[in-house]
Amino acid sequence: METLRRMAGYAGPEGPVVLLIMDGVGIGKHEDGDMVRAAHTPHLDWLAGNAIASSLKAHGTAVGMPSDDDMGNSEVGHNAIGCGRVFAQGARLVSEAIASRALFAGQAWREVVGNVVAKSSQLHFIGLFSDGNVHSHLDHLEAMLTEAKAQGVKRARVHILLDGRDVPPTSAMTYVDRFEAFLKAINAGGTVDFAIASGGGRMKVTMDRYEADWRMVATGWATHVKGEGDGFASAREAIEALRARKPGILDQDLPAFVIHRGGKPLGPVVDGDSVVFFNFRGDRSIEISRAFEDAEFTKFARGPRPDVVFAGMMQYDGDLKLPKRFLVEPPAIDRTMGQFLAASGVRQFACSETQKFGHVTYFFNGNRSGKFNAALEDYVEVPSDLVPFEERPWMKAAEITDAVLRAIRENRHRFIRLNYANGDMVGHTGVFQAVRIAVEAVDLSLGRVMKAVKAAKGILVASADHGNADDMAERDKKTGKAAIDPATGEPKPKTAHSLNPVPVFVYDPSGAAKARLSGAKDLGISSLAATCLKLMGFEPPEGYTPSVVDVG
Repeated sequence: METLRRMAGYAGPEGPVVLLIMDGVGIGKHEDGDMVRAAHTPHLDWLAGNAIASSLKAHGTAVGMPSDDDMGNSEVGHNAIGCGRVFAQGARLVSEAIASRALFAGQAWREVVGNVVAKSSQLHFIGLFSDGNVHSHLDHLEAMLTEAKAQGVKRARVHILLDGRDVPPTSAMTYVDRFEAFLKAINAGGTVDFAIASGGGRMKVTMDRYEADWRMVATGWATHVKGEGDGFASAREAIEALRARKPGILDQDLPAFVIHRGGKPLGPVVDGDSVVFFNFRGDRSIEISRAFEDAEFTKFARGPRPDVVFAGMMQYDGDLKLPKRFLVEPPAIDRTMGQFLAASGVRQFACSETQKFGHVTYFFNGNRSGKFNAALEDYVEVPSDLVPFEERPWMKAAEITDAVLRAIRENRHRFIRLNYANGDMVGHTGVFQAVRIAVEAVDLSLGRVMKAVKAAKGILVASADHGNADDMAERDKKTGKAAIDPATGEPKPKTAHSLNPVPVFVYDPSGAAKARLSGAKDLGISSLAATCLKLMGFEPPEGYTPSVVDVG
C-alpha cells in the first residue's frame, strides 16, 4: 500500500483534524418544512458567518448514482467521503454484476432461486418495465429470467409497471412486444412457463415515493400479490382496452390490470414463492419492500402476508436495512482515506452511535469490516436507545460528544471522525417538532466540539452525507409550496432524503493552515477526504476529488 506524501512548508495543526458529519442536515430551498432553518442553531450560524464556508453536492452523480434525480443516502455518502472519489452505484453496478455473473453467484440469488426450485413454486419479478435505465432496465430482467430457467425454475411471473416518463410516453407496446417475443423463445419446448401476470402505470401502481400516496402501493399489493382487479388475456389486450376507455392516456397513468388464464389470475403471490423487486433505484422501491418485509405494517390493509423469500435488486435504505436481502453488493472500493492514513502511521479515531457506527467505520473504509491497522485505529460505538427516534430526538449526540472530547483532549489521534445521526434518523419519522429538536441537539454538540478543537489548536471540518431534515414537507408539484394535510391543516410530512446540497465549514481557530477556499467548482462530498488530508499536511492521493481548501 502506498503511503501519503507530506506537504512542503506545512506540517498540520498542533491538535487533531476533526471531521464532523451532521447526518441528514442539508441546505434547504424552501422555508416551510425546513427544520434546519426552523431550529435554533447558533453554532451553525456562527460558522456560516465566521469560518470558511461552502456547499457540496450530496446526491445523484456526485455520489455515484445513475442520475441527478437520485437521492443520496448514508451508505454511498460515507463511501464517497471516506474514499475521496466517486464510485458507480445502481444501474452500472447491476449491469456489471450480471456480466460478471457475480449477481448469480451471490447468496441472495441462490436463496431466491433455491427456494423456488426446492418447493416447485413460482418466481416473481416486479419492477419498472422499460429500458430507461433510471429505475431499472429490461435487459436486467431478461438476463435474470434466462438464468432462472438454466437453474431449474419452472414457473416465473412478471408484474410490469409501465413507464412513459423515462421513455416515450406511449411506448409500452414496444416493450411488451419485445418481451412477449422473449417469453415465446424461453418457453419454447414446454419445459417452463414464464409469463406476464399483472401490471399498470408507474404513477398509479406500486411505485409511490416519499410516502406521498400509499394507495398506489395498496393497489400494487392487491394487483400483484392478491391477483385482484380487471382481468385480461394478455398485457397487449389490457393496454389496448385501458387506452380505449380513456383516449390519450399516458402509459404512466394506466390503471392496474391482472392477466387471467382459465378464468383465474395467472400469478398471485402465495406461500412458498420467491419475489424479486428488480428496480435498482431506491426512492420508488422502499414502500413495496416494506409491504413485503414489515411484520407490523399499518399503511394499508395488507391482509395475510404470504410467506415468501423477498429480495430487492439493491438495498434501498441502508439505515433501515431495507430490504434485508438484495442481489447486488456495494461497489469494491480501494485506496480509502483510512487505508492511506493507516499505511502512513497516522492514528485515527472514529465514533458514532449504533445507528451510524457502521457508516464511520465499514462504509467510510470502503465497505470493509475491521481495521486496517488495529494499533493505529480506535473505534467507539455508543449504543443507541431502542425507542422510536421521535421520542428521543437528541439520540446519543451528547454521549458521542463526550467520547470525542476525551479523544481531542488526549491528542493521540491526528484524525478524528464522528457522525451525529439525529438529522437523518429523526428526519425519517416526519415528526416536525422532533426533527427540529434533533437539529438543535446536533448544534449544541457541534458547539462543544468547536470549543474543544479551539483549546487543542486543532481544525474542525463540519459537513453532512446528504440532506433530510432540511426538506420535511411534501411539495405541490406546480407551486413548490408545502402540500397541506386537510385533516390537520399542517404541511404533509416527507420522510425521505432531500436532493439538496449540504454545508461544509472549515474552522481553524489557531490559523495554523492559513486555509482559504480552493476555487474548485461543482464539488461533491467526495472532496472532504482531500480537504482533511490537506489540513493534516498531506498531499491528497492521485485521483482524489480536489479539496475544498488550499493551505499554507
